[in-house]
Amino acid sequence: MISLLQQWITEQAEKRPEATAIVLHQSCLSYAELEQKSNQLAHLLKDAGCQRGDRVGFLIPKTPAAIISIVGILKADCTYVPLDPSSPAPRLAKIIEACEPRFILAGGHVHKLLDEVMQTRNIAIGWMEAGRVEGNNFRAGFSLDDLTSYDNNPRDYQNDINDPAHILFTSGSTGLPKGVIITHSNVIHFIDWAVKYFGTKSSDRISSHPPLHFDLSTFDLYGTFSVGAELHLVPQELNLVPHKMAEFIRASELTQWFSVPSALNFMAKHDVVKSNDFPSLERLLWCGEVFPTPALMYWMQKLPRVTFTNLYGPTEATIASSYYTVPTCPTDEQAPIPIGTGCGGEELLVLDEALQPMPPGEIGDLYIRGVGLSPGYWQDKEKTNAVFLPNPNLRNDRIYKTGDLSYVGADGLVYFLGRADSQIKSRGYRIELGEIETALNALGQTEECAIVATTSVGFEGSTICCAFVPLNEATPAKLKTQLSKSLPNYMLPARWLQLERLPKNANGKIDRRVLREQFEQQLAEKVAL
Repeated sequence: MISLLQQWITEQAEKRPEATAIVLHQSCLSYAELEQKSNQLAHLLKDAGCQRGDRVGFLIPKTPAAIISIVGILKADCTYVPLDPSSPAPRLAKIIEACEPRFILAGGHVHKLLDEVMQTRNIAIGWMEAGRVEGNNFRAGFSLDDLTSYDNNPRDYQNDINDPAHILFTSGSTGLPKGVIITHSNVIHFIDWAVKYFGTKSSDRISSHPPLHFDLSTFDLYGTFSVGAELHLVPQELNLVPHKMAEFIRASELTQWFSVPSALNFMAKHDVVKSNDFPSLERLLWCGEVFPTPALMYWMQKLPRVTFTNLYGPTEATIASSYYTVPTCPTDEQAPIPIGTGCGGEELLVLDEALQPMPPGEIGDLYIRGVGLSPGYWQDKEKTNAVFLPNPNLRNDRIYKTGDLSYVGADGLVYFLGRADSQIKSRGYRIELGEIETALNALGQTEECAIVATTSVGFEGSTICCAFVPLNEATPAKLKTQLSKSLPNYMLPARWLQLERLPKNANGKIDRRVLREQFEQQLAEKVAL
C-alpha cells in the first residue's frame, strides 16, 4: 500500500506514461504530463518557501490546471484547501482567514472574486494559466509559463501517511465554515477498499461530477489515479441541462458515474435516458442525500445491465463509510433503500443516549467508527470534542456522531431516516419529514420536492412545509388530496411553495436551509399584511 496520495500518479506515469489521465472537452492530459507538471509546481512551491504542513489554497474551476494544483501541492509536502469559485467573497474570506494559506493558486474567471478576497490580505498568488495577471489588490507572482524552468522529476517527500492531505470546509451552524481535516491515510484506506469492491481497472472511464471542494470528488480523483484510468471532468454548465448530461455519459463512453442523487433525479424526471442506454456504463453510484425510490426504479428499469450502489458517509468520515448495492429493481415506490453495511475498516453504530446499541428495528443516533474518521476540525478543539467521542465499548477507539437518525433492519442492514433535527413534533405527534417526502416522491407529480419544518409559536410546535417543482400541472391542493390517501392528516404539509427550481448548495444538494428561510419570509410577509 502506498503511503502518500501523489505516489499513485508517479506509479502510473512510470508504468504507462502516455495513458490519458484527465479529459475535459476535447483536451487530454497524460499521466506523464500530470506527473511532470505537478513535479515542477512542487519544486516551485518549495523554492518559494512552502514547508511541510503549510496550507495552499486553490481557487480554480474544475480543469486540468486544478488537478495539477492538487497533486503539486501534495508533492510540496503541503495541505491543499479547495476554494469554491462560485462561493461569495465573504465566505471565502472566512475560510482563508481560518486556514492561513502560504499560497493561493488561482485560474479561470476569478479575477473579481480574488480582488474582493485580497482587499486586506497579503498572500502570495500563483496563476495556473498562461500569462501574468494582476488586479487592484493582487499580482500573481508566477504563472503556468514559469513551471517549465523547474525540475520535472519527483522530489523526496517529508510527509507521512498521517499528515493532512486536504482541509474541506463545510457549513457551520454558527455561520463560520468548519474545516474538516482529511489525512493521506483516510483517503488511501477508502480507495483501496473501493477499487477492490468495484473492480476498478485501467480501462475505466470515470466521471468527475461533484465540485472539487466536495469530498465525493476525492473518490473520483484517487479512485481513477490509483489504477491508471481516465478521469472525465463534467463541465459545470451541463448540470442544468439534463439531456446534455445524458449525452455526456453517452459520448464519453463512461464506465462509472458517481454523483449526488439530485443530478440523477433531474435526468429521470426529464426522461432523458433511453432503454439500454449508455452501453459502456458498468456501475452507477450515488452519495450525499436520499435517492428517491421512484427515480432509482426509473434508472434500473432503463439500464438493467448496470450495477447500482448507494454510498453513505459525511465529510468527517472520508467520502463514504457504508455501501449497499441494490440487488434487484424495487417494486414498491415507497420502499426505503438501506445505506447498508460498513466499508472496509468502517462500522456503523446505532446507539442510544447512553451510547449503547439500540435493538434492531428501534431508531437511534447513527455513529461511525473506523479508518475513515477525520482527526477533527481545523483549529477547533471544542467542535471536535463535541462530535468525535471516545468509544465506550472499545478502548483507544473513537466514534463520530453524524447527527443522523437510523435503525438496523431485520436484514441486518442499516437504514437512514434523516437528520436528527428532521424529526419534529407537530400537534403532539412525532413525525419524520423524510417519510412525507418519500410519499410525495411516490406520487410522480413533482420534478423535485423537499419537506422542511419551521418553528411555530402555537400548539403545533412545528409547521410542515413543502417546496416543489410541479409536473403534470400539479397544485398544492391536488398534491395534498393525493397525499391524504397515504398519510394521516397531521403529516400533511400546511404550507406550500411552488418553484421553477429548488435551491441547491455548492455541492449540488437541495439547500433546505434556504427553503426554510423562504417559508419564514413568506409567513412574515403574510403577517405584515
